[in-house]
Amino acid sequence: MIRVTIWYEMVQEAGRLPEEALPKDAKEREELLAHMAKGAEAIKAVYPKGLMGTLADYLSKCEDMEVTYVNLFMPEYGLPEELLNNTDVLIWWAHWSHGLVPDSLAEKVRERVLKGMGFIPLHSAHPCKPLQKLLGTSGSLKWREGDACRVWNVNPTHPIAQGIPESFELPEEEMYGEFFDIPKPDDLIFISWYRGGEVFRGGCVWNRGYGRIFYFHPGHETNPSYHNPYVLKIIENAVRFVAPVMWRENLDCPHVAESPESKVRK
Repeated sequence: MIRVTIWYEMVQEAGRLPEEALPKDAKEREELLAHMAKGAEAIKAVYPKGLMGTLADYLSKCEDMEVTYVNLFMPEYGLPEELLNNTDVLIWWAHWSHGLVPDSLAEKVRERVLKGMGFIPLHSAHPCKPLQKLLGTSGSLKWREGDACRVWNVNPTHPIAQGIPESFELPEEEMYGEFFDIPKPDDLIFISWYRGGEVFRGGCVWNRGYGRIFYFHPGHETNPSYHNPYVLKIIENAVRFVAPVMWRENLDCPHVAESPESKVRK
């Protein structure tokens, strides 16, 4: 089984922030929480099972995947060392609270990827700390509110693109546009296009150490992108593609760098 952990910030869906992140001023705090409560209602209207709950439900039905679903509000920010060390593929969705993730946790994620763990940051995770540490860039981009998005499959022979047509449309998705501050991808698989004329490298693969990273753009919290069968299929394919090399070869040890047959000079 591929051990998949979905890490979800969950701040907007929960309609709350950790105490240390709330404004000290009582009026500002009240206004912010009221705004967040509205946002939480909007998310639940689109995703009754929750944003990442919907994705977790889909992946759990894959016979070769065992899914654990965690969030920022859990002890140790949802990723205790034991869980992280027993994760083959880590999916990461974050938006408002990148700064609440400790640098030490982001560094642990980076180290796990270098040892072979797959990493799939989704949508607004583009500037998350683990991805910045792995890529060495800011992940900044241009954005604006929703627009119709056409996702073009520009690498149809790639394993992540299997079962995906030449293009498909998302009736509404948050616009992400160039310049996207990332290193040149090792594989570019999908490009997003919008009616406003913007384009975006929305499906990118990088190799880092023994690990693989796949960033995928769709997934704004109030758009139904995670109900789209092609979006779900792409993420499913990506989980299998970024899973550790030793797992793909059906060997017992899930991480190359930890194999007793392999010695890595540090």
